[in-house]
Amino acid sequence: MAIELNKDARREAIASIERYFRENMEEPIGNIAAGGLLGFFLEEIGPAIYNQAVADVQVRLQARVMELDIEVHEEEFQYWRKMERGGKGRR
Repeated sequence: MAIELNKDARREAIASIERYFRENMEEPIGNIAAGGLLGFFLEEIGPAIYNQAVADVQVRLQARVMELDIEVHEEEFQYWRKMERGGKGRR
């Protein structure tokens, strides 16, 4: 699965790469080179970040699923217990 950015995010990412080079490197980088570098990062490093994000979400979802029985649990066979405590039952 290729990791791609929408047009706006890609434009902002390229601008950010250009700025990073202007402010932190001896040589600036042009728009085309920045786009190529972004493409490299997305193809080479992007999957590792994506896979880690998926793993993190799986852990969070698993934790929520484990709590589900606590949130929606109903005690079983409560009719007679309620009746013994003086509760109203169907007659």
